[in-house]
Formats: sequence, C-alpha cells, structure tokens
Amino acid sequence: MDIEADVLVIGGGMAACWAAIAAARTGAAVVLVDKGFVGTSGVTATGGPNHWWVPPDPVARREAIDRRMATAFGLADPEWMARIIDVTWRLLPQLADHYPFATDGKGGTFYSGVRGPEYLRALRAFATASGARILDHHPALELLVHRDGSVAGAAGYARLHRRAWMARAGAVILATGGCAFRSGLIGSHTNSGDGYLMAAEAGAILSGMEFSTAYSLSPAWNSTRTLPYFAARFFDAEGRELDIPPPMTGTPHLQALAAAMLAGPVHADLADAPQLLKTILRDIQPASLTPFERRGVRLFEERFEVKLFGEGTIRGTGGLRIVDEHCQTDVRGLFAAGDAATRELIAGATSGGGAQNSAWALTSGHNAGEGAARLARSIGRRAQDPARGTGQAGLRPASAVRAVDGQAVLRTVQAQTIAYDKALWRSEASLVASRACLDDAWRELSHHHHADGLDQVGARELAAMTATARWCIAAALARDESRGMHIRTDRPDMSLDKAFRLLTGGLETVWTRPETPAAQSRDTSIAA
Repeated sequence: MDIEADVLVIGGGMAACWAAIAAARTGAAVVLVDKGFVGTSGVTATGGPNHWWVPPDPVARREAIDRRMATAFGLADPEWMARIIDVTWRLLPQLADHYPFATDGKGGTFYSGVRGPEYLRALRAFATASGARILDHHPALELLVHRDGSVAGAAGYARLHRRAWMARAGAVILATGGCAFRSGLIGSHTNSGDGYLMAAEAGAILSGMEFSTAYSLSPAWNSTRTLPYFAARFFDAEGRELDIPPPMTGTPHLQALAAAMLAGPVHADLADAPQLLKTILRDIQPASLTPFERRGVRLFEERFEVKLFGEGTIRGTGGLRIVDEHCQTDVRGLFAAGDAATRELIAGATSGGGAQNSAWALTSGHNAGEGAARLARSIGRRAQDPARGTGQAGLRPASAVRAVDGQAVLRTVQAQTIAYDKALWRSEASLVASRACLDDAWRELSHHHHADGLDQVGARELAAMTATARWCIAAALARDESRGMHIRTDRPDMSLDKAFRLLTGGLETVWTRPETPAAQSRDTSIAA
C-alpha cells in the first residue's frame, strides 16, 4: 500500500490533530496515520483537559509566565511560554464549529476547559473538514530517510487490511505521545515511545529524559483521572490516618504515598470533598466515575484502596529535542509535537500538568503543521529519490534471530523505570544497576528479536519502551543533582552550575551531554 503526501502526521491525539489541521489549511496534501482510532486514541480522549488560558493583556501574561518560570527550576524559556499562550488563545475558539463550548456564566464562552471525548471527536471532524486524510489502525514502524539523512516518509502495517504500507512525504510530524511503560495508566496503552525510537534511529536527539518520574493516583483496580484526589485523606489498612503532604507539593506528596504503599495497602477517603466536586465531576471527567460504579463503590462515601500509576514521559517533560519555533528536530524534515517533543521549554523540570501540557500539544502541533507544510512546499516530495528504512530492533536484528521472552523484557523495563523505589529514590548505585539490566535487555532485542506481519507492531513497541528506559536512566545518572521531579538521594541539593538541559541519544551505546548555548541557537531555519 503506497501513500504519497506533502506532510505525513504520525499519531492520533490532540497534537497530531492540530498538526494535521494546520498543515492542511495551508493547502498541503496531508495524511495522518494512527495505530488506534483518531478520536479515541491517547490520554486526552479519556480526560477533561484544561488549557493555559490567559487574555491578551501584557501584564496578565507576564505574571502567568513569571509564575510558571518560578516552578521550572531554570530550564524553561519565557519566549516559548509567551508563544504557546498566544497561539492557544487564538486557535482554540476556531474549534467552535465542531465543539459545543460551554458558557462562562457571564454571557461569554468558556473555551479553556473541554471534555476529552468530545474534544477529540471535534478535532477529528476539524481535521477532516480541513482536508486531511485519516488512516486509522495504521501503526508506523519506522522512518524512511534519503541519502542525505533527511526524512523521506515512513513505513508501517495496516492492522485491519493485514498488509504493509509505505508513505513518501516532504515532511513528517511525530505526534506519537510519550511513554508510560505499560503501567496501566488510563488511555496510555498505545503510548510506548514509538516516536522516540523511530526518530533516534534516524539520528534525532532527545532532551529532558531524566524528568520522567510522574505518577497518577487512582483506585488500585483501575486507572482513572486524578481530579478527585486533591480532597482525599489517606489511611493504612488498620485505619490509621497517614501524614501525606498535599498534592501541590509534587514529589514529596508522591514519595510519602509511595513509601506508605511499599509498606502496605493505602486507602483514600473522599468524604470531606467539597459539594461542588461531587456535582461537576461527571461533567468534567466522566471516566473517573465508571470504575467505581462498576465495582459498586460509593466514591464519596466509602474508603477504597489506591495505587500510583506511572506516567513516564506523558506528564514528565522529556522527549525529542526541537531546534526551532516550527518544532523541527535535529533531523531535517522531521518535526515533533505534543508529548513526543520535550516540554522543558515551557515546563522545565516539573510537569506541565493538564493546562500547560494541553496548550503545548495545541501549539506545538499547529507550529509543526505549518512548518512541515512550508518545508514540503520548498523541497517537494522527492518521491523519486532513493529512500531506506531505518528500523532496527524487531525489524532488522543485528545477529541471528532467536526467541526472546518479551514479557520478561517488559517486566525488566517496568522494574527499572516505574517501580516506586527506583524512580522516586534514585542514586548512583541504583541507576548503574538499572543501566546494566536495561543494556542486557536491549542487546537481546536489538541483536535477536524479529517479528513478521502484525507481530511487528508489538515487537517495535517493546523495543521503543526499552530504548526509552535506557535514555531515561542514562540522563538520570548524568544529572548528578536533584532538580524538580528528578530526585537523587545521593545528590539531594540542586547545583547552580547545572541549570542546563541534558541531551541524550544513541542506540547500541547511549550518550549524554549538556546542551550548550551554541546548540540551543543552531540554525535550522525552514525555507520560505
């Protein structure tokens, strides 16, 4: 199955849709491929995302940026913050033809908060109306590159048609989401770091991968959204109340919960939740109530056991490094948006939460779409130029093919990345041990793992999660300090001379290095 496009978008969530919309509205021929169904894919579809929403008042915007800069631990960029605030303010209302925005109670429209299911449905409709072609259940497996190293397209496998596909394009946008390492986090099953792996195989660099220790609190039997738990009290199995810092404290809150959970079951009690929360929860986060109703638990009346579900780089801030305002990566013609890209530019070393991350997904998608369309117009599709696939582990192993225990590899990855004791209490000794385990797992996959047909999808997901874990651990080991969500028990203090972003990459051998001012200002301008 051969596909041709000016712009190929890989992914199916918020950032992917905004990228497809922006590119298509320039007149470019746009194809969007997703491993799931666009409209239900990803973590946004199950939530109630809010957006960073600041009116065009210079004082208000300056104050909003200053507040976020104070929590970024020296790694964010105020110019990027200003950009996403402005683009979000201008673009989100354009969805009104497809999304029924609520009123603000003052005679106006409430734009910033949306319901995930309706939002994704509206974005799909907007993308289609803008002229984008959507191919559901078409997971991408690898990128294609020209002889000069620039991106030529991608190849994958159509699940329902049971056949391979190949797409040639003038530019490619990776909006594949982050990586939650199959923690069970709601909506994250398809977020396995695929974009990171494909980009790295083509020569891209990652940034901020040490900031990957985010968690979501949910009932122990089912991941849900997190809104209700700001009002929770916590108890052990014997009914003794636990001393847990409030959620806004970030890592101390998570560490206290995790320590209690390592000691035994922890139960949440929402009896003291404000009445307003009980009234609006179903409208804001409908997915939060269903697991309780199915289990027969009265959310606001009964105590229930809770668990922390790893969010990895979904609410972490790491991802593919971008080198210009169009969200182009270090690879010519390859763009990144949403959780596939680093969000250090707006969040630094702490999670952007819902509002900031949602605004980032919208803006980075839009900017990548416009930039990719402009580049494709300037260079054409180059459909006749030779191109090669870059996929390795799971597709083209380095040595003799043999059976690999994929479940054992996944357990290893999870044990080194989202296990509470490893993620929330890092040290040189634990990170070195994790690195050794993950290097062994990677060698097994890259040298021997191979799959055919639809099984290639799972093989590549496993390789992507393993590669992502190695980058996270390498960056955590290289940043020998504590900063934001990255906590080192052997380096408890933040160092003033380490206020730089940390780059990482490599496959067989993982490397890390500080991002220098020269690298930050690298000229990769897109031809007009």
